[in-house]
Amino acid sequence: MTRGILIAGNESAISRALEAETVNKVEQFAAALIPNRLSGTKLSAADVKARIPLDWNPSSPISAKTLVIAAENRLERIDEAILICSPPSIRSSAAELSFPDVEIVINDHIKGWFFLVRELAALFTARSRGTLAFVFPDPAIPGKDDKPEVLGPSALASFRAFTNGLLAAAHLEPYLTVAFSASDAGNEAAFASFILKKIDEADRRSCGKLFKFGKFDLLKKRFKDY
Repeated sequence: MTRGILIAGNESAISRALEAETVNKVEQFAAALIPNRLSGTKLSAADVKARIPLDWNPSSPISAKTLVIAAENRLERIDEAILICSPPSIRSSAAELSFPDVEIVINDHIKGWFFLVRELAALFTARSRGTLAFVFPDPAIPGKDDKPEVLGPSALASFRAFTNGLLAAAHLEPYLTVAFSASDAGNEAAFASFILKKIDEADRRSCGKLFKFGKFDLLKKRFKDY
C-alpha cells in the first residue's frame, strides 16, 4: 500500500513547487485545485503526470465529503493532506469591488476550507492517525504606489486565523496538525522541500507547530554546510 498524499488549494507558485517536490516522494498523488473563477485572473492548472486530479466545489459541504472519499478510493488511503492558501491577487479599491468576486472569494477561498478540514479531521480522528498540514505565504507588504488589494489578503487572514485555532487545539487530537509559512517569495522550490522534509519528520513533539521559512532559514543552512 502506497503513501497517500492529497494536495488541495488554488493554482499558485507554491502549489506547483509542492507538486514538483511530491513526485520525488510518491509515484502518484491526488490534487484538488480551487476553480479559477475570479475576474482578471488567468492562471491555469499545470500538467503534472503524477497528479490524480479530483473535482472540488469549495462552497459545497457535500463536495468536500465527496472529494475525501474520491481521494481515498484513488489512493487507497490518505496519510497526509496538504492545504495551500495562496489567493490570487485582484487589486481594486473598495468602491470598485466586484460583487461576484466578493462572493467567489468568500465561498471558494474562505468557507471552503472549513468544509474540507471538517471532513479530513473526521477521517483522521476515526483512524487515529494522519497528518493535516496548512501552507500559506506571509502577507506581502504593499508599495506606497500599489493599487489596494483587499480580497486576497482577507482570505489569507481568515486561513491563518483558522490554522492558528487548529494548531492551538492540536494536542487534543489523535492525528498530527502542523503549519508552514514563508516570507521569501520567489524561493518556492526550497520552501516545498522544507515542507515535505518537516512532514516526513513530524511526530507528537512537532504537532501544533508553525514552521516558518525564509531567508533566515537559508542562512542557517549555509552556515551548517561550512
